[in-house]
Amino acid sequence: MSETCRLGLLAVGDSITNGNGDPMLGVPARSWALWLAQALELPYTNLARDGAVVADLVREQLPRVQVRYDLACCYAGVNDVRDVAWSAEAFDADLGRVLASLSAHADQLAVATIPLDLGRPRAGAAKVGEANAIITRRAREQRAVVVDLADLAGWQLVLPDAVHPTARGQLEIADRAAAALEAAGIAVPQRPSVLCDPDDSARGAARYALTAHAAQLARDLTRRGIERRRRA
Repeated sequence: MSETCRLGLLAVGDSITNGNGDPMLGVPARSWALWLAQALELPYTNLARDGAVVADLVREQLPRVQVRYDLACCYAGVNDVRDVAWSAEAFDADLGRVLASLSAHADQLAVATIPLDLGRPRAGAAKVGEANAIITRRAREQRAVVVDLADLAGWQLVLPDAVHPTARGQLEIADRAAAALEAAGIAVPQRPSVLCDPDDSARGAARYALTAHAAQLARDLTRRGIERRRRA
């Protein structure tokens, strides 16, 4: 990354990049992009908005990008692929616009793929795989670093809705992004996970499972039941 451009890390996307949530097992609630910025020792600018689809990035977030950044990070498409009106063609065109614009405003671009086991009810691995193929192709067109999240899963990393990462999941995404940048030859002073002190004990995991996770699961099961009744 440029030694003269120190405008830092720019993040665009939806609620996952916005990063709201609850702390867990010694890990503060923090966006993966903010963790990455702190590990890279860069200033941080977040334009992500809860509920955004890729077309919203084109309409709302890109017009606010007027200067050049060291690194731009984009994690988007989760809301697109979960929509029953999913259009691969529209997603492809909009994502192409997003990544081309970000590439023109950053020394380096990092783009995340989408977990295959997405959503409850599930979005479907076929749709997510289609979206990931588009993401990977469009990223390569811009010589962007791809952060592979296809296998991101597990109750400690993802909330029961199978969409939003837990605090630990956000940290895992940040670590994967740091590793992807390093693999591309970009110096990363430290991994994001060294910036906190997670509780890796079995007792801590059991306590979390029986308290916070159980409450989250109950809320999500209630949500699913309401949605099923509305569809009936």
